[in-house]
Amino acid sequence: MTTIADTWGLHEGHFWLRGRHPDQPVSFDAATGMWNVFGHPEALRVLGDPKTFSSDTARVLPSMEMSSEGMLTQMDPPAHGKLRKLVSHAFTPKVVADLEPRIAELTHELLDEVADPDRLELVTDLAYPLPVIVIAELLGVPGSDRHLFKQWVDRMFENTQQFSLVNQSDEQERSFTVAMEQFRHLADYIGEHADDRRRHPRADLLTKLVEAEVDGERLTQAEVVNFANILLVAGHITTTMLLGNTVLCLDAHPEQFARTREDRSTIPAVIEESLRFFSPFAALGRVTNVDVELGGQHVPADQLLMVWIAAANRDPREFADPDVFDPSRVPNPHLGFGRGIHFCIGAPLARLEGRVALDILLDRFPHLRTDPDEPPRFIPSPTMTGVRRLPLLTSGS
Repeated sequence: MTTIADTWGLHEGHFWLRGRHPDQPVSFDAATGMWNVFGHPEALRVLGDPKTFSSDTARVLPSMEMSSEGMLTQMDPPAHGKLRKLVSHAFTPKVVADLEPRIAELTHELLDEVADPDRLELVTDLAYPLPVIVIAELLGVPGSDRHLFKQWVDRMFENTQQFSLVNQSDEQERSFTVAMEQFRHLADYIGEHADDRRRHPRADLLTKLVEAEVDGERLTQAEVVNFANILLVAGHITTTMLLGNTVLCLDAHPEQFARTREDRSTIPAVIEESLRFFSPFAALGRVTNVDVELGGQHVPADQLLMVWIAAANRDPREFADPDVFDPSRVPNPHLGFGRGIHFCIGAPLARLEGRVALDILLDRFPHLRTDPDEPPRFIPSPTMTGVRRLPLLTSGS
């Protein structure tokens, strides 16, 4: 069986994309000093129990050179719930649904700007700018600065090696230093806009964060900046990967591609199966607060766990024929957007952006397909699966 990973040469660590399954759902990796969680029920338990499995991974990592105040992904209850509530109103079903005309308008505008009528580069031409403009407009920062965001975010995820607590190599230190430098660039950028909102409030999400109070106190500058950074980065990179991965899945399965072209009502199910089959965020980190039994293993307290949601999405105990791309799969309890209190707050927006963009792409380019002479380039990180470049042919010849 030839897989997408074999065809396009994905990261060697992405074993789940090559039809391989772990012998155990939970195991300790002595080389990294971390526990790996591969099983679906085990991953579901970890993500759904913040009391036992903390999101505050920074406490067991080497000293970090940045503040984690307001870093929503690193927070546990009750602080997490208080901060998340501040932005939940920005992603209600109605607010998201009302964005559909703007998403469609932007999609058409971006595709109108494609210079070559016979080809497009999906990431540069659409999959990156579309979601970053949408989330930038929600936050209130200029979407025209997206070239800066891309430069910083791309460099954050240049590390090709699995992180290790045991062997902290010079390369790992360099990668960490580079990532922190890019994060500081983004933090400085958001900080300048936050200062401006204090002087000149607007009807945007950044103003709401600057003016918000939790337990009677305003958020600190670090909290505002880190909170906004998470929204900006996660708010676009998820959709960028989702759209590119979905197109690759369809391209690799011509019969499904033909069915989707003919019946656009199948697009939501195609996206869900893409999230399972070709999960963008491959892993999430957690730390044990207490000793715990998990997947037949005794895991001590204060241990770092890597929850491989991409592998869990291929667990044969949960999914029949897990290595088959099947958009008709019902139910499809994938973990592509996480689960529990940290379930991706922007998931409805990402799903909407993916549906609208894919529908318009198929309308405008009915012969869309990959270019065998120009393969896609992938994000090199072992914990992420998504394209950085995806050249596509659009003509019928």
